[in-house]
Amino acid sequence: MSAEATPLASQLLIALPALDDPNFARGVALICQHDDDGAMGVIINRASEYTLGDVLSQMNLDTQDEALRQQVVLSGGPVHPERGFVLHDDARGWDSQLEVADGLYLTTSRDILEAMARGDGPAHAVVALGCAGWGAGQLEFELGENSWLTAPADAELVFSLPLEQRWQAAGSRIGVDMTRLTDYSGHA
Repeated sequence: MSAEATPLASQLLIALPALDDPNFARGVALICQHDDDGAMGVIINRASEYTLGDVLSQMNLDTQDEALRQQVVLSGGPVHPERGFVLHDDARGWDSQLEVADGLYLTTSRDILEAMARGDGPAHAVVALGCAGWGAGQLEFELGENSWLTAPADAELVFSLPLEQRWQAAGSRIGVDMTRLTDYSGHA
């Protein structure tokens, strides 16, 4: 059976309770790119062990902004965990930028982190290490297996809500109370 490509870019993937893969359980991923070759996204509700100050220090960048230094860096997924991904709301045209949704961008270039360090970065930004990836047809298959729900991307959810509230809030955006869903795996 051949899966037809669907326009999932700019959608949130919300893990259903039956999805027990530790990389994605109760996860919310923003799909940044999706085509016939597969999909790429960033998990937006998992903290890494690093702060932005740690990341900037590794890049030999310094900032006087203590709040920026203390900002939590997300664990964006198991693919390329050494690589940084910046989700933000600034259309300035950074060196490596992809428009994910209206007013929501993904940038992977150093210039945006340099601007953030000197106080000239986007008004809203989150940094993630790593991303999530799906091969051709894999995400469509997982959707067919009821591993995920989808919802439109939401800047408030990406930038403002506390991490621990994002899974439930993402479901609420489409009228689903995630806490009332049951894990039916193993039941006939």
